[in-house]
Amino acid sequence: MRAEASGTAEIRGALVRLRRATGLPVAFGGLVEPGRPRVRISELTGTTTLALRALAVSSGNGLGGKAVALARPCAVTDYSLSPRISHEYDVPVAAEGLRSVLAVPVVVRRRVRGVLYGALRTAQPLGDRTLSAAVDAARDVEQALVAEEQARDLLAASRAAPAPRDPADGAAWEQVREAHAALRALAPRISDPGLRAELLNACGLLTTAAAPVAGVNLAPREIDVLTCVAAGATNAAAAARLDLSPETVKGYLRSAMRKLGAHTRGEAVASARRAGLLP
Repeated sequence: MRAEASGTAEIRGALVRLRRATGLPVAFGGLVEPGRPRVRISELTGTTTLALRALAVSSGNGLGGKAVALARPCAVTDYSLSPRISHEYDVPVAAEGLRSVLAVPVVVRRRVRGVLYGALRTAQPLGDRTLSAAVDAARDVEQALVAEEQARDLLAASRAAPAPRDPADGAAWEQVREAHAALRALAPRISDPGLRAELLNACGLLTTAAAPVAGVNLAPREIDVLTCVAAGATNAAAAARLDLSPETVKGYLRSAMRKLGAHTRGEAVASARRAGLLP
């Protein structure tokens, strides 16, 4: 069992970025509980009490619950006096001294997965810049959660379809290579260390057709770049897929070619396959 729920680390990081981008003194949030229409507040930054920790916010209730029910951002200028929300959570909000509050839902594939809050201890409007930064932070979490879902889907598919043993089965090997490329591209985007390790382990299982060659050691990013090259990607396309600059991709490719004793991109891919580094 993993030490924390999937998405918790992403929520935590997004809250830190939100405060840094906006100067908001307080940010907090959490994930929707599996099978229940409520958010459990688990991550807090800038708070001075424990009043909000582990608070369960039901869909439709309070500001966060309204954001969950509507699947869109919501904000109030003075939480305890706002007629636009229900007031089940006034006591913990007041205990923390919060007045102006915004809540932005994290929506993945049309399903609300969590909520990010930002707050002031004074009653004043939260401007468009602050709301935009909160929406951007929520989008970061959404993208990370989508990547995790894609990774789990790919893992399931790779386990269900073991690598073919017949080198002449070109179509089957092409499927393996596509799965390997997708797994390698996703792994660096996964913050969950357990899931990331599973992805890389699956990549290793897909390359077992060739026995690894002693003395050929490529860095993970060098293998990532070669994987993209093997799939026919240009340096620019590889950079976009791996979230790197084209110059960085060139550097990794040159380094891999040198280690493999290759003079062309094609030779590098062929050498990496003979070395058991690529399927």
